[in-house]
Amino acid sequence: MTQLSDTQAIILSAAAQRPERIALPLPDSLRGGAAAKVVSTMIAKGLLQEVEVNARRGELVWRETGDGHGTTLVATDAGLAAIGIEPDDVDVARKSATEAPPQDPAQDGDAEAAHATRTPRAGTKQAALIAMLRAPDGATIEEITAATGWQAHTVRGAIAGAIKKKLGLDVTSEKVDGRGRVYRLPGT
Repeated sequence: MTQLSDTQAIILSAAAQRPERIALPLPDSLRGGAAAKVVSTMIAKGLLQEVEVNARRGELVWRETGDGHGTTLVATDAGLAAIGIEPDDVDVARKSATEAPPQDPAQDGDAEAAHATRTPRAGTKQAALIAMLRAPDGATIEEITAATGWQAHTVRGAIAGAIKKKLGLDVTSEKVDGRGRVYRLPGT
């Protein structure tokens, strides 16, 4: 499994939430040589790739290549997998967000049914995370990191990005004496 720095995880999490997985803009705290170093490392690891764009159309540009063209940065499937997001989940969630919602009144207000088609493949770490959150006792960040091998920031990013935003599941948390903060999916 690819070890990510906090900055790399933030860049990939943001890209997973943007149309076409665009990694730009980078975090405000990352500028100049530091930005170039982080990006070149991520490209070398296959987490990001440069894609040619037309700078004249106002697209976000990482670097200029001349004649009004440049490159932007796009998260790869490997980059999404490094933060625990299956590329199919991002693509399905993005496609679903652009389609008109069903007009069937029986589905109105039923968020669980609306997201039933966006579930991770069985056997993935994301599926294991969801199973842990659905357990009656929920799960702590520490328990999830032990089960998945992810770092704590990756678990938080997966909960906020893949689980809440992409899959639309309502994750709750509460402090429990003797365990700390416990995360769970309600109704389980």
